[in-house]
Amino acid sequence: MKVLANDGISKSGIKALEKGGFEVITTKVAQEQVANYINANHIDVLLVRSATKVRQQLIDDCPNLKIVGRGGVGMDNIDVDYARSKGVHVINTPASSSESVAELVFAHLFNGVRFLHDSNRNMPLEGDSNFEGLKKAYANGIELRGKTLGIIGFGRIGQATAKMALGLGMRVIAADKYVGNAEIKVDFYNGQFINVDIITEPIEDLFRHSDFITLHVPAQEGYVIGAPELEAMKDGVGIINCSRGGVIDEVALIEALDRNKVLFAGLDVFENEPSPEIQILMHPKISLTPHIGAATLEAQDRIGTELADQIISLLKTEKEI
Repeated sequence: MKVLANDGISKSGIKALEKGGFEVITTKVAQEQVANYINANHIDVLLVRSATKVRQQLIDDCPNLKIVGRGGVGMDNIDVDYARSKGVHVINTPASSSESVAELVFAHLFNGVRFLHDSNRNMPLEGDSNFEGLKKAYANGIELRGKTLGIIGFGRIGQATAKMALGLGMRVIAADKYVGNAEIKVDFYNGQFINVDIITEPIEDLFRHSDFITLHVPAQEGYVIGAPELEAMKDGVGIINCSRGGVIDEVALIEALDRNKVLFAGLDVFENEPSPEIQILMHPKISLTPHIGAATLEAQDRIGTELADQIISLLKTEKEI
């Protein structure tokens, strides 16, 4: 049986699939040619990340496709319900990249509170001629310890973020429509741990009390944070989005940054991917990454092997039936 990993897969994932008797193809096929390639090469399983879209037309054009797998959490690039209605299994890897995304959240937080994103732009330009001026410009850093982190969306990634925040000595509050409370286990290197119970609260309270806010929500209609929500926040708040583009109103965010309502933002995702607005890309108060939340070597290994395990299990079960 053949697997097309159109957006790539880790070596460990390839090895696991090959051991399970699958032929793995990692050729990158252009979106408009994916259906033809699947049919011409008798592909049974299509694996994607965020680049390849699996819409109704592709599903209809590939009647022999058995599984569509998404390497990651969100599946907004796949018409999941339609695929399943056609008998196609749809799988993802919700647990594999939580820590990777959470660490990127803190990379953006540390960037923001110590102005690293802007310093790294200006030091190469002015470090030799305006060292004292830059030193003064970046001298008013903020410590994360003791501050309140508000987490919107308290699933696996939100909870992984909470663990890191608690380890840093931050206070954590969370808002989630579907999660009422969670016990967060904070592990330490020597086997010791602490458990912290966090009860979610109304998002309006989170806006009022948070020094920093991070979003971990799926793609959805409308903004989670727009102009009214920004106005309800503390002055000087920091905002991080490593979840999905389009959940923050970027026009309202720019306006809030320009008038110092928002101290800084960290964005890994954007309303217009893969062509973010130039006002976002050039803003001195925004720390930027190109949608790399799950892009660590460790996460890709976990994603590859988790996909392989699910594929082998599903198709083995089908054969037995």
